[in-house]
Amino acid sequence: MKRTLILMHFAIFVGFVLASGINPVPFTDVRIDDSFWSPRLETNRKVTIPYNFQKCEETGRISNFAKAGGLMEGNFEGIYFNDSDLYKVIEGAAYSLQNHPDPELECYVDGVIDQIAAAQWEDGYLYTFYSLPKRQPEKRWTDTRSMHELYCAGHFFEGAAAYYQATGKRKVLDVAIRLANYIDSVFGPGKKYDIPGHEEIEIGLVRLYRVTGDEKYLKLAKFFLDQRGDSTHRKLYGEYCQDHMPLIRQSQAVGHSVRAGYLYCGMADVAALTGDREYIAAIDRIWEDVIQGKIYLTGGIGARHGGEAFGESYELPNASAYNETCAAIANAMWNHRLFLLHGDAEYIDVLERIIYNGFLSGISLEGNRFFYPNPLASDGGYQRSAWFGCSCCPVNVVRFIPSIPGYVYGVKGDTIYVNLYLGGQGDIQTDHGKVKLEQKTRYPWDGNVKIRVMPQGTKEFTIALRIPGWAQGKPMPGNLYQYLDPEVESVKVTLNGAKVPIKLEKGYLMIHRSWLDGDQIEMELPMPIRRVLAHPSVRDDLGKVALERGPIVYCLEEADNGAHLDHLLLNDHAELTTNWQMDLLGGVITLQGEVTAYSHDKNGALVQKGSPIMAIPYYAWAHRGAGTMRVWLARTTSAVESLPAPTIAGLSKVSASHIWQNDTVKAINDQREPKNSGDHEIPRHTFWDHRGSTEWIQYDFKKPVEVSEVSVYWFDDTGQGGCRVPKSWRLLYHRDGQWKPVNGKDECSVEKDRYNRVRFKPVTTDGLRIELTLQDGFSGGVLEWKVK
Repeated sequence: MKRTLILMHFAIFVGFVLASGINPVPFTDVRIDDSFWSPRLETNRKVTIPYNFQKCEETGRISNFAKAGGLMEGNFEGIYFNDSDLYKVIEGAAYSLQNHPDPELECYVDGVIDQIAAAQWEDGYLYTFYSLPKRQPEKRWTDTRSMHELYCAGHFFEGAAAYYQATGKRKVLDVAIRLANYIDSVFGPGKKYDIPGHEEIEIGLVRLYRVTGDEKYLKLAKFFLDQRGDSTHRKLYGEYCQDHMPLIRQSQAVGHSVRAGYLYCGMADVAALTGDREYIAAIDRIWEDVIQGKIYLTGGIGARHGGEAFGESYELPNASAYNETCAAIANAMWNHRLFLLHGDAEYIDVLERIIYNGFLSGISLEGNRFFYPNPLASDGGYQRSAWFGCSCCPVNVVRFIPSIPGYVYGVKGDTIYVNLYLGGQGDIQTDHGKVKLEQKTRYPWDGNVKIRVMPQGTKEFTIALRIPGWAQGKPMPGNLYQYLDPEVESVKVTLNGAKVPIKLEKGYLMIHRSWLDGDQIEMELPMPIRRVLAHPSVRDDLGKVALERGPIVYCLEEADNGAHLDHLLLNDHAELTTNWQMDLLGGVITLQGEVTAYSHDKNGALVQKGSPIMAIPYYAWAHRGAGTMRVWLARTTSAVESLPAPTIAGLSKVSASHIWQNDTVKAINDQREPKNSGDHEIPRHTFWDHRGSTEWIQYDFKKPVEVSEVSVYWFDDTGQGGCRVPKSWRLLYHRDGQWKPVNGKDECSVEKDRYNRVRFKPVTTDGLRIELTLQDGFSGGVLEWKVK
């Protein structure tokens, strides 16, 4: 019985497929012994899971249930959807328990489940925000667009199913069943016609159906999907919620990227079980829309901070890229489901790119610091955080990492698909017997992969080896990205030393034979350093190049190359070399070469000078301080931003009374010209989230200088955020240990979209300070401050 539960578990995580489709091999049947992934799996088990439970305790996410269940007194703490965070950590803990039994962890989770069960209402309802300080039945389901009752329920169903699978204990599953039955009594044909604003319950209901066999959960999942975009019984919620037209008519990825990713996973799950071809056709069209113009080189999706949303096609800014970690996870899950439906390696190509780049950057090497957005350029404002008010990303990481071994293999009949190359063993059940595969590799650093085949039962079957797109001269499906030089060295595959001809079917090399125990496949995937170009319609990447090797995307970081990176030009023919550095960032291969640095001397003359560079894997950036970072580098002079001639301000030490963690004080004197006051494409300094307060910014000069004029460009993101030009400001100069006001000739203006110039009687000073008062209820900031 325990074995049956475990085999069912991973299929529930990814969704089952059509009878004619491919089935996943459960991660419980894949044992990882890999220099790259084993330490990360162990860190997740030993650090990230306990850390996330600890943060759930500290922030009231657990005690909310105890309070709602009458086990202790108190009011609700945190954000209204915080229940979902705890559910995801339970799911991650369940995955850990399946491969690494831990009585202490299991006992702890049992105690948490007791508190969850206590919080459930008699009719099955479970949502602590409407349970505190007392139960508020009149509010239930009154705002399904925003209040996330159904979203939380979906994550609870996933966590409950996983924990039941791991332990065989029914308590949490029974709570989930009561909640699902209650929801089914409220929503459905002839009942309440509504949908969740944030998709997730569709995935959860399918998992619950697979555990219980109760078809009403599958029907309810399909009801929620079919109601999306249908205005017959209700008002639509719009593109943000993918609720602007019926799903089967949709062709573009729009709105909140995580919601969209979960939606497409739910559609794939239901289609796999019901055979709904219109769902499959719709998610195929949407995938094409994403892959042709809405996905980053790292596999991240969701370009816009506003709404955490997809932009238009080719709208892929680097510095302001949102690329939420949760969106990367949703995208990975969606692509794996598409592989199971279609059997094409191009979906695994995208999945691999995500897990090594756009997802992996979201968690620190130590396992207890996290990124929410994952930009492709930074001017020093980004560091991983210990936690967030909305902490969906850290808890999503917890459950995703231990599931990665389950993406390694797939099976259909007597064909075994080898999707990812990780050291370890997999036990695969084919239609006519078991097969054990053992991989040995140093992937992603080395393209040599050895696979030992150990069949049991039938000897005749097919092994399908994925030949990665990057090894075929394509960084990603579609034409959004291409290699500067698409020519590739041939992939070499041998079987017991004999060469195997390379003939691909949907990206797989199919080797069919009668296998013997101990047969060995050896594959050599050449890993040259590749230069990547983006489609010319991607404005932010015009004249630029990115570097990758194998599945790894690289970046330049301040710690190795200095604070200024946009003045560097990487010539197309510049030699690049690799270097294995065991003691750097957990052990990485770095790329090294020489660029041309462009700058202006004090007389304004252009200077070109050779300069060495070192690139590191993108996933490892921001472990050595919040410095400058770039994925895309100039390859043409039109893309170079030459360092300007040195100025009084540019040579000064700059400081401020306060700075938000994702901004940089260096923006004040970086000599980057704003396009307008709301320019998000250049670095900025803000006082967020100080509002209505008195603040200051300051220049300290290396030696006393005579100055007589300043110009300030204020940051104001009206319509997007909470920063406005200040209410007022004044200018002070430093002399004899005191700050004194200048004798100004101009008013200290607070105009948007231009420099605010103040001329004053010349003073000799070793420092200037702007003292400003923020508008009531608003923060503010500075894009540039010039001094003459």
